[in-house]
Amino acid sequence: MLEFTHDVEALMLRIRLVSVAMLAALVLTATPSSGAGQGADAKVWENYDFVPGSKVLFYTDFSDDRVGNFARGLKYRGGAAEVVERDGAKMLRATKQSEFLIPLGRKLPQRFTLELDVLVPPVYPLTSPLIQIEGGGEMDRGDASTEIFWHTHHVGLIGGGLNTNEQNFEEDVASKLYGTVVHLRILMDSAYFKMYANEKRLYNIPELKFKRDSLIRIQLGGSDEKDQELFVTGIRVAESETDVMYDALASKGRWVTQGILFATGKSELEPESRPVLREIATTMKGHGDLKILIEGHTDNVGAPASNLTLSDARAAAVKATLVSDFGIDGGRITTKGLGDTKPAAPNTTALGRAQNRRVEIVKQ
Repeated sequence: MLEFTHDVEALMLRIRLVSVAMLAALVLTATPSSGAGQGADAKVWENYDFVPGSKVLFYTDFSDDRVGNFARGLKYRGGAAEVVERDGAKMLRATKQSEFLIPLGRKLPQRFTLELDVLVPPVYPLTSPLIQIEGGGEMDRGDASTEIFWHTHHVGLIGGGLNTNEQNFEEDVASKLYGTVVHLRILMDSAYFKMYANEKRLYNIPELKFKRDSLIRIQLGGSDEKDQELFVTGIRVAESETDVMYDALASKGRWVTQGILFATGKSELEPESRPVLREIATTMKGHGDLKILIEGHTDNVGAPASNLTLSDARAAAVKATLVSDFGIDGGRITTKGLGDTKPAAPNTTALGRAQNRRVEIVKQ
């Protein structure tokens, strides 16, 4: 039987015992609409600096799982969680506090990113975390291992030798997240730790002890009470490679990114794409003679002709945003959509399909 220690009494005890030593946090906002280059959204996301790792270690969107079963790519530890279909998409639903492990097949590298998309219940107790994350297969929270927990109303760290307590968010802001998909993002660069919920950075800590292991432990909140079910819609863990764009172009002739995001089946850029777009623009401004080809690639879901058209439109959208939002000369950029004709990995799994949904920058 799982032991969950985040009840009211435990939280209050922790608050009394720890001292306030947090960096200032920004409040959360509701999931924004698509369109990185569209007026207000571009300004809202301007300070967002999360760049997803490019070497995928684990990925699931539950599309390969059978409804009614637990997700086969994860390791079940306890609780009540099963794959369901909701609004035409498969998700992992927790109807009570549950625990599972993300198997990576190797120890976490020093530089990695973890992405978790969560459909927040319309109603949920304020004292119970929705998500808890820690490196390793067992609860530790020791001096060398930090657990991260998140709720729409508060976020916090336990262990790792930190004297810190949770941050609390304003009710009128946090409550807007109920019933929405929240994109949780964690970036670790050696000891440096950053965490984001949607476009807002919650933590920016130079030293955090996150255990490097071949497993990541996740605890989910959730209840079978009305409107208290928790849904996870996607999980991605990736190594952040050290390739600088210009160096990669100079040595390999191309640079691959999975950090330019689009809504499913559409060519509109998601606002989370801005950090990568900014990197491309900065490289081009720093090297005035550089000309590039933007290639759009898709997985094999859908008709090949439609994928080709979609990838072409997506590549064109990247160029348009570089020109309109970042002031790059359009004459230095050409575009091409390749659809699913040049897969980087087999399309037979969710992981392979995730690797194939990419943008490549090619030196001309």
